[in-house]
Amino acid sequence: MTPHNEANLEDIAETILMPGDPLRAKYIADNFLTDVKLVNSVRNMFSYTGLYKGKKITVFSSGMGMPSCGLYTYELFKFYNVKNIIRIGTCGAYNPNLNILDTILVDNSYTIGNFAKALDGNDEHLASSSNDLNEKLIESAKDLNIDLIKGNTFCSEVFDYYTDLDAFMKLFPKDLDIIASEMEAFALFYTAKYFNKKASCLLTVVDSHYQNKEITTEERQTSLNNMIQIALDAAIKA
Repeated sequence: MTPHNEANLEDIAETILMPGDPLRAKYIADNFLTDVKLVNSVRNMFSYTGLYKGKKITVFSSGMGMPSCGLYTYELFKFYNVKNIIRIGTCGAYNPNLNILDTILVDNSYTIGNFAKALDGNDEHLASSSNDLNEKLIESAKDLNIDLIKGNTFCSEVFDYYTDLDAFMKLFPKDLDIIASEMEAFALFYTAKYFNKKASCLLTVVDSHYQNKEITTEERQTSLNNMIQIALDAAIKA
């Protein structure tokens, strides 16, 4: 156990699906897993372990932002022998060709923050996902006939509506072709690299700089089944 995770070592699977929202973790456990056990409720960061098609899978919520995601992924990799983490989250689109509810597979995550420097002293701002996990996610999406859009994302420390969007988008390095923004993937990817583990990230587009359309909080929680299904089917192959 850790100060943030009451699970016993045997409660946590080697492969984890990681939504930010604890209620999304509960939604996945209730609707996709069998023989489910609540393994963590510290700070209401609900996390569950159960079976999916016979394989033990943990769904562990991360909270919002790089510090929270970094904390949980660090402890899971270091203390619980976790090998693979697939983040399943939401994002805002910064490419006119993306539509609401499109599914993105993150290739690289860029941040202007100092997460890497704080963790191990390296002044790094670009972190990559696992090619091996990505291949399994792509294969699963093909099997399910679900389109995946692979691209680079910006990992922000400030939710984008807090600031001027044009100024916000100028932070994106032009050579990276940033297609969307979220708040956790860099911490996940960099922490995985630190421990020589594997991490990937699927995102569902829930708002767009180019479309005057948003989905509700309830829809954010419950209408992301394509992404969840892809991640689960990949997880049993990991």
